[in-house]
Formats: sequence, C-alpha cells, structure tokens
Amino acid sequence: MTARAQEIGEPVSPEAAAPEGAPTGDLQALGAITDAVESGAGLPEVVRAASRALQMSLVVLDRAGAILAVAARSSSDERALVERARGVRTMELRVADDVVGELRLRGPREPATTLLRLVTTLVASEVERLRAPERASQEAATAFLHRVLAGPVGDLEEAHAQAQSLGLDLSDGATILVARAHCLAATEDGWRARVLAAVERGARAVAATAVAAHADRETPAAEIIVLVPGADEDLAARAGDAVLRELHAGLPGNGYTVGRSRVAQDLGELHRAGNEALLAANVAEGDEEHPALAFDETGAYRLLLSAMSEDPAELQRFYSETVEPLVAYDEQYETDLVQTVAAFLDNDGNVAGTAQKLFTHRHTIRYRLERVRELSGLDVGSTDGREKLSLGLKAMRVLGVTAPGGPASESGTTGGRVRSPRRS
Repeated sequence: MTARAQEIGEPVSPEAAAPEGAPTGDLQALGAITDAVESGAGLPEVVRAASRALQMSLVVLDRAGAILAVAARSSSDERALVERARGVRTMELRVADDVVGELRLRGPREPATTLLRLVTTLVASEVERLRAPERASQEAATAFLHRVLAGPVGDLEEAHAQAQSLGLDLSDGATILVARAHCLAATEDGWRARVLAAVERGARAVAATAVAAHADRETPAAEIIVLVPGADEDLAARAGDAVLRELHAGLPGNGYTVGRSRVAQDLGELHRAGNEALLAANVAEGDEEHPALAFDETGAYRLLLSAMSEDPAELQRFYSETVEPLVAYDEQYETDLVQTVAAFLDNDGNVAGTAQKLFTHRHTIRYRLERVRELSGLDVGSTDGREKLSLGLKAMRVLGVTAPGGPASESGTTGGRVRSPRRS
C-alpha cells in the first residue's frame, strides 16, 4: 500500500522558504517516526515525531475535518493551524487514490520535498490504519454515555441500537475511563474543550472506535468519560496510558488523573463500570507516582465502592465524623494535619519515620497528632483511633475530596500550597 500527499492550500511565501535540500530534517527524528509506527504508539506520537523531523507545527484531521492529532510549538500556533491562518500549508493525505485526511503545517522554513513526502506517507498510512467508521455527532455520543452511566439501562435493545448508530459494537462489552484535568495556571477560553479533544485523540490512537464526552456533573476540574468497546483489558489499559500521554503533551503544566474500570461484560453493566472508573480516578487523585489507576489496583478502597453506590450519605457522615475537621483546619490555617496522619499511618505509627518522610522535626509531628486528637476526638495512640482515621482517609478519597496542603505554621515544616478540598 502506497501513500502520497498533494498540496491543496496556500503555499508558504518564497521569503520564508528555504532552498531545496536545506537541512531541515533530523534523521534521528525521522527514525523516531518509523519507531512510533512500528511500536503501535499511536497517531499522536507519530505526529509529534513528524513535527520534530520537519521542525514545524502540525495538525492532522480526518476526512470529516475532526482533529486527530496536534503537535504545535505554542497555543497560538495551534490556533493558526486549526483556523488555517496565513502561512499554513495544507496537504491532502492519500493512500493510493483514497483521501484519508489532511495535514496542516506551519513553520519558518520550507521542508525538503523528499523529507516531506516520507513524512506524509507515514502519517497517511497511520491515519488509514486507525480510520474508524463514520460516527454520529458529539451530541449523540454525549447523550448515549450520560444515559448508560446514569443508572441501570431499562431498554437494552434500544440502547444497543443507539450504540450501533454511533458505530459502537458492544457485543463483547466495554471499559470505562475517567480522565480528570486540573488547571494549575491561567488558561485561555476553551480549555475544557481542548481537554476533551486531547482525551479523545489519545483514546482513539489506540482504540479507533472509542467515544468521549464531558461528565454529566459540575466539577472544578475538567472531567471526561471515555468508553472503549471490547473485552480487551490490555487495549483499555493502553488507551488510558495514551490519554495521559496526550494530555501531558498537548496541554502541559496541568494535573491529570485517569481511572479505569474492569470490563463490563454487557451494556447493562456500564453503570457499574462507570462507578469503578470514578473510584479509581478519585483514589489516584494527587498521586504523582500513579496518575493512571485501574479499579483492580485500588486495594482496600474497593470495599467502599458499594457504600458509595448504595448509601453515599452514610459514607459522607463517616468522613464528617473522622477526617473532615482536619481538612477544614488545614484549609483555614494552612497546616498539614491530614498529610501528617496519612504519613503516620503509612509508617506504622512510627513518629521518627513520619518526621523523616515529611522532613519535619519529631516534636512537630507529636504536636500535630495531639491537634488531630483535639479536633477529631480520635487518638492515634489507640488501635480504634488509627482504624477510624484510616477508614476516614479512604472515605475522603472515595468521595473525591482532595486534602489541602501547604506551608504549615509549625516550625520545621516545608511545602507549597496546592489545591483546596473539593467534592466530586
């Protein structure tokens, strides 16, 4: 199968073009493109490698004009590519005589013809490999996801027909991903829409028929729900990893978390899968070492899923009676009581180990634990107190409450302020 590219857009001005054969390509970067194709890393990784090889900003679109991958040097470059501003070169991506998509390029120099043909051939082949059946509108996909995740599906036959209209084959089941993005700096308008686009690009790079939509609830973060059709757990795991990579690459400098459910064997189990993915995302929240977490990896938190589903008010009451006073105190006085309790329990009640982990003096740790007893009525020196505090911390994570943190008033404390607590 061969591929070729045909120019259809406005050419770059002669003043900006480099002489034919100018050294605009990097052979190592070109090799990285073929490596990405051969390893199955996905179209976004292929396009980023192509951007390095051409030393240009790129965007790839499918035949319907939907953006499949972006590799831009800045947000202004990305806008220029999407809006086809002056100086943007547009190439048809073809496989034989079949147009499979479009490549838009922007940069200070004209790439060598041979290098450009090699790059477009590889990109076109990757687009063709991943090209999915035509899907209905984003509104229809959003409505379907919200319906099946809101609760048990009443009319399964009708729901299956709706799935088929979206190009979704759920006969073997599906997996749900929850991707959550926290804006840690000032952003431009449309940030949430860009998060959705990045999540869908990442998921579809691995699972071509995956669909994504904003969650059906108000949250401070941008929360995206992804449905990955099929019973292949490895495929769903790779889709989650690809989502995380695309978020970091396309929208750097923000905080991201991805939770993944077990496979739902049929459409009627998607509600359960949605709860599992949400729980995994909540548990992974704030964990920089494990930002992508599967439900099966949540350990003891899994025991609280039924409590969250069947009686969330009871779980909320338990959290309120144990850890919430510490969260409120930390928020008001910028202390680290919640973090200290968590570290103390992780270190099996060893004060010296806790102090070493938090880079704080032992006397400071003892002072904080005494404050914990005063606020919660729970003594970390007793087995009952430690058990209730441990469960309270788990309830906090299951409920999606993020503990505050920051520079404490106690001597010897270090740290920087992070996000305020919130409920999902």
